[in-house]
Amino acid sequence: MGEPRVIRVVVADDQQAVREGLVALLSLLDDVEVAGSAADGAQALDLVRRLDRLDAVLMDLTMPVMSGVEATRRIVRDHPDVAVLVLTTYADDDSIAGALAAGARGYLTKDAGRGEIGAALRAVVSGQLTFGADVSGRVASALSGRGDRKERLPDGLTAREAEVLGLIAAGLSNGEIAAELVIGEATVKTHINNAFAKIGVRNRIEALRYAVQHGLGGGFTA
Repeated sequence: MGEPRVIRVVVADDQQAVREGLVALLSLLDDVEVAGSAADGAQALDLVRRLDRLDAVLMDLTMPVMSGVEATRRIVRDHPDVAVLVLTTYADDDSIAGALAAGARGYLTKDAGRGEIGAALRAVVSGQLTFGADVSGRVASALSGRGDRKERLPDGLTAREAEVLGLIAAGLSNGEIAAELVIGEATVKTHINNAFAKIGVRNRIEALRYAVQHGLGGGFTA
């Protein structure tokens, strides 16, 4: 077997002590290499543009010059192969919605430990969505609508398709969605295929952004 893949990361945080602490913490992970650090979103974006073979940015949200949300939006737009993992103090609905709508693949709060941050980096780099325990509940409740939906749904989605999209955005697997909705996993796949075709997305990350932007479930909007 070959050597494990090393994840090259930029750390972006405006507080020097926090930034340096994160760099030191990540250096203890065998499969993570800190390629650079930034004190604001503009510096993070510049590093993404200049550095070779970058895999991820560990992004704070509240920073001067350019916010983490705006930096995330630009990175996702111009460098889609670079995953953004938010690491911030705040877990309120507005902060989560802004980050996810901008294209962040994961969201942790700063009480996360080294192991959790490392696991989240591996997840987002492999194309998965990941949320801290204190965030996932908010995402699930905001995006997984329940009961009869009277409002007009976008793009011809059925209420069930919208519900499945919300659960995808909350990070649930097909099996977990099937258990949550008490339906078969094959039925879940059918709903996903139909919904993806209607809204024009190709994967769960794009579905997450769609769900947040359209406020599916009546919770997050951005």
